[in-house]
Amino acid sequence: MNIANLLFGRPLATSEGDAEQIGALKGVSVFGLDALASAAYGPEAALTLLIPLGVAGSRYILPITGVIIVLLVLVFLSYRQTLAAYPSGGGSYTVARRNLGTFPGLLAGAALLIDYTLDAAVGISAGIGALVSAFPRLHPHMLALCLAALLLLSIANLRGVRENGAIFLAPTYFFLGCMAVALVTGIARTLLAGGHPHAVIPPPLAPPAMTGVTAWILLRSFAGGCTALTGVEAVSNGVQSFKDDRVKNARMALGIIIAALAAMLAGVGFLVKVYHITAIDPNSPQYQSLLSLLLQAVSGRNWFYYAAIASILMVLTFSANTAFADFPRVCHFIAEDGYLPTSFTNRGRRLVYTEAIVVLTILTAILLTVFDGVTDRLIPLFAVGAFLAFTMSQAGMVAHWRRSDDPHKTGKMWINLVGCIATGLTVLVVIVAKFTEGAWITVVAIPTLLATMYAIHRHYVAVRREIVTTTPLDTAGQMSAIAVIPLTGWTRIGKDALCFAMSLADDIRALQVLEENTKDELRDHWSAYVEAPAMQSKMPVPQLITLKSPYRFVVRPIVDYVVKLANDKPDRRIVVIVPELLETHWYYYFLHTQRAAILKTRLLLQDNDRISVVDLPWHLKKK
Repeated sequence: MNIANLLFGRPLATSEGDAEQIGALKGVSVFGLDALASAAYGPEAALTLLIPLGVAGSRYILPITGVIIVLLVLVFLSYRQTLAAYPSGGGSYTVARRNLGTFPGLLAGAALLIDYTLDAAVGISAGIGALVSAFPRLHPHMLALCLAALLLLSIANLRGVRENGAIFLAPTYFFLGCMAVALVTGIARTLLAGGHPHAVIPPPLAPPAMTGVTAWILLRSFAGGCTALTGVEAVSNGVQSFKDDRVKNARMALGIIIAALAAMLAGVGFLVKVYHITAIDPNSPQYQSLLSLLLQAVSGRNWFYYAAIASILMVLTFSANTAFADFPRVCHFIAEDGYLPTSFTNRGRRLVYTEAIVVLTILTAILLTVFDGVTDRLIPLFAVGAFLAFTMSQAGMVAHWRRSDDPHKTGKMWINLVGCIATGLTVLVVIVAKFTEGAWITVVAIPTLLATMYAIHRHYVAVRREIVTTTPLDTAGQMSAIAVIPLTGWTRIGKDALCFAMSLADDIRALQVLEENTKDELRDHWSAYVEAPAMQSKMPVPQLITLKSPYRFVVRPIVDYVVKLANDKPDRRIVVIVPELLETHWYYYFLHTQRAAILKTRLLLQDNDRISVVDLPWHLKKK
């Protein structure tokens, strides 16, 4: 079996695209994993920043979570409207570019691309963090496990959207089921205990308070917890992946995602408070994730604990799938407008944007390696891009409703305006609170990516300006080309090249490079081997030109001759026919010089439109 077919599945025809579309339930697993999984690392990110408060830190997680849920609802209401207004795909880039202009659109697009790259890294590192919580002996191997998970995710996404959804469907709903059981059990025990439940396995004692409560600590905690909102954007970018009715299916998927996420955030926040759970420093060898501590408190380390940890591991690791689903689509939209390489618009063997998936895999691997696969080190970089994209999208929708003829546009515009203001303020809070902890990297990366996009666009504009024409062919005064053939002796390869040249041009020049005081054996046979047969067939007669090379250079004399010939014959095209020997196995190439490849490269770098290079392969018979 073909290895590519085994790993990625058989190639799909363009006409099979409709069969790759998905319904609302699969949409939750394809586009909602990031949002759902953020219930694991969002509250933990907030609680980690409350460690200096000691046991008092758990008291503040619930009100902070409440504010985050309000923000989540605002974003949800805004994106419901975006889905209806842009059924062909209404992510932040599309909405901002169409309604606010090129720069706001690219700003949103750059923010999204950075956000999705961080999303992939955070999702994988958080998933492996859950595994390490259950099996602490694996802590030294966190990075290797992260990279292995990344490779598996990449292969899964290269197999296509429909198979992707099927792979992640069961883990998604298994996670939701485990979380529902854990939260309901914990809340029920709390109610039965009059609000003061006893933990089956008590959480570790909180360290003594090192400081009092300040607005700055609460602000930083809120900024960390806001990572729980990442991934909400995904459904609006992937509307085209849903079956008809697309908007209805997309809205249903988004509704399920938001409802489940809000319930989990509220439940986790409540149980953390009543069980007096505090976060553990993720760099500590005794590290356990927040959900691990919560599950231990609710059920102990029984079979359910390990089943739930397994579900968290899977969904956290697979949550990076949201980035793999949407990063290529955002690249596609931006590339269509000429601000990223056009190759990002090409769909691969499984009707996915293969090149963008590969690029995301490489970028994520670099991030994981630089930060040693530790989630907490990546979190500060995470929320800036997400909330900036939210803000640009909502601002774009405000402009959209202002121009709309919808009779209910005023109410809809206010929903988006409130969402824009809320997410915009959150961006500022996150930047200020997390700037020194790593958010500055995102703040610098976004302008850098924007500058790159504009540079790419300028290049495409310059190329288009130079090559586009509306004039017909100019056939007057056209002269045939001059063919130049480098030869190393009289061989079958040289004979084939000369025959090809004689069918192509009437002025044929065979070049050989000889050291000084070297016998010219080829000239001795040239008349019999070349000139006589050519004249007999009334074909153009090639002339042999010998170039002397006192310093044993071979490529340079040929290049110099071709350049001089092009300058001397400004009305003729110079076609250099390069005979090239092709071996049967790659390792045989080490036994030959690579002068043909070097010559072709040197000639193409001469910046002369009238010098053309034709590669003439000679395939050796199989050995």
